[in-house]
Amino acid sequence: MTTTGSDRLHRIEVSRAEEIPLVTKCGRRIQVRCLRFGHPDRPVSRIALNVGEDQGGEPGVWAALTPDEARGLARLLLEQAGATEQAIAARPRDGGS
Repeated sequence: MTTTGSDRLHRIEVSRAEEIPLVTKCGRRIQVRCLRFGHPDRPVSRIALNVGEDQGGEPGVWAALTPDEARGLARLLLEQAGATEQAIAARPRDGGS
């Protein structure tokens, strides 16, 4: 079966709002962008998360998330960040008196 040009999904726009990626301690570049694709009269929007390769060349990954999925990921990241900070703060410090 063949498809006509109007039947195919068309990439409409990739937002460039966040041009400066987050670079992790291991050198991975994380980019977050708005991705819009689909038919021009009914575009589909997703949040594109691109985690690039590390300093050793290990391949990265990407995901296209719905707004609800992106919020869920943000919530999980914030929860883990808080828990990690609490664990660090609770750790006994070296250096006698």
